[in-house]
Amino acid sequence: MKLREKKAAKKKEEILRSASKIISRRGYEGATMEDIAAELLMTKGALYYYFASKEELLYECHTLILSEASKKLEDIYEAETSSIEKMKRAITFHIEIAITEKETFNMIIKPGLTFSDEHISMILKQRDEYAGIFDKIIQQGMERGEFTVQEKKMARMIILGAMNWIQQWYSPKGDKNKDEIANAYADYLLKMLT
Repeated sequence: MKLREKKAAKKKEEILRSASKIISRRGYEGATMEDIAAELLMTKGALYYYFASKEELLYECHTLILSEASKKLEDIYEAETSSIEKMKRAITFHIEIAITEKETFNMIIKPGLTFSDEHISMILKQRDEYAGIFDKIIQQGMERGEFTVQEKKMARMIILGAMNWIQQWYSPKGDKNKDEIANAYADYLLKMLT
C-alpha cells in the first residue's frame, strides 16, 4: 500500500471512530454528517469525499466495530484455557461492547431499523459470524465435558439474548459498574452451561 493510500485509510478509520462516539452520544437520528465533520475539524464536503452518505458511514462504523469484536472473540476462543474461562471472557467482552458502543451495538441488533437492503445481507452475515464464535466455544466445552447443554444453538441464543437486553436497562448512574455487571452475567450464564 502506498503512503497516500495509508494516509487515506488512517483518516477513514479516524472518521469512523469519531462517528461511533457521536452516534453513541446522540443516537443514529441525532448524529449528523455536520456533527461528525465538526468533531474532526473538517468540512462536510471533505467528509463526503470519504463516504457518499450517512448510511454508508454508519455501515462502515458497524463493520469496523463488529470486525474488531469478532477478532477479539476469536482470540478468546483460540486462547489456551478452559472453555469455561473462554466463555466467561466472551461474556464480559460482549457486555463491555454492549455498554461502551451502545448506539452502534443497537444497529447490530436491529439492522433493519437503520440500513437499507443494500447493506442488510452483509450485516447479517457478520452478525452470524460473531454469534458463531460463541457456538464454537460452547461446542468445545461440550466436547471437553465442561458444558452439559444439549442444544448449542439454543444455549447461544439465550446467552446473547440475555446480554443484548442490557441495552434496555443499563445506566452508568446505576448502583453497579460495568465490570460488576459483566461478572454477574458471566457467573449466572455459566451456570446454565455447566
